[in-house]
Amino acid sequence: MEIKSEYTVLGLMSGTSLDGLDMALCHFHLTDGAWQYKVLAAETHTYPVKLRECLAEATELSAYDFVRLDVELAEVMAEYINLFLDTQSVKPDFIASHGHTTFHQPAIGLTSQIGNGAVLAARTGITIVCDFRTLDVANGGQGAPLVPIGDELLFGSYDACLNLGGFSNISFRENYHRVAFDVSPCNMALNYLANQLEMPFDRDGATARTGLIVNDLLVKLNALDFYNIKGAKSLGKEWFDSEFRLCLDGSKASVEDKLRTVTEHIALQIAMASKGQSGETMLVTGGGARNKFLIERIQTLGSKTIIVPDDETVDFKEAIIFAFLGVLRMRGETNCLRDVTGAKTDSCGGAIYLGKK
Repeated sequence: MEIKSEYTVLGLMSGTSLDGLDMALCHFHLTDGAWQYKVLAAETHTYPVKLRECLAEATELSAYDFVRLDVELAEVMAEYINLFLDTQSVKPDFIASHGHTTFHQPAIGLTSQIGNGAVLAARTGITIVCDFRTLDVANGGQGAPLVPIGDELLFGSYDACLNLGGFSNISFRENYHRVAFDVSPCNMALNYLANQLEMPFDRDGATARTGLIVNDLLVKLNALDFYNIKGAKSLGKEWFDSEFRLCLDGSKASVEDKLRTVTEHIALQIAMASKGQSGETMLVTGGGARNKFLIERIQTLGSKTIIVPDDETVDFKEAIIFAFLGVLRMRGETNCLRDVTGAKTDSCGGAIYLGKK
């Protein structure tokens, strides 16, 4: 693709909290060496119940069923894309898709994001950029988080950026370098507990607010080995299932008290992760930014001034940044930072499937 100073890109994000497919049609332009963006349209499509159940159980599927799910998810994604783009007067130069993370074990060189790029290209007729993580993992990195270069180049006016998705992750500038890492489980844990009360999620953290902190559970969660790791680190569903969830299931406390305790745990870990950082402002996005009680606890326990932006940025920041990662990939520029992931080198990751010519 021709190297240009402006691009129109559709960014796709499918998060571990299984909320659905976020789509953000963005225009990027490079002016005086700085990138600017505008969201032209954005929309979230909720996954069908059966597909959502399959995604939740993806790590337990046979190899055959797993590969089928990769294709089936892409078929659904393509349907959503085509419906969305049919309502737009502007068409994207290409689509940048994060895919849906299933396996993520970078210590053994493994990461997998499904939502087959070839199927997306065939069904939409538009060039697809996808599979952003595997090159970094092959280079010895965590393959996550990937958004920090977008934080740096698009949201650099904030001293820190915190995303509250299935997991919480943070990025900030330190000694002229971008530092970032996964902090803790977030909506994955809160939704797991809310589901036990037959709620899809705990709206505004209202149920957690009624609970009491279970001290022995809080101590167990804070003592998990992950929190002692220094430097680049990332979390996956396998870790949640094998360690964090076991602590929750092993407690005899009420679900309300568990929700209160996990909320405190998340806020404590974020406060510790941001302790000692220079600067005052922290941009907070992702579904957890709508959890009023969680935000209150992060503000109370931490030292930063919390800034929750407009709804569009809250809901679609990751889709926006993956669209931007696609721009960098098409330009052959670094879109993954070794200082963030712990890889041997910076890299320009992403597989490209050409659409119709």
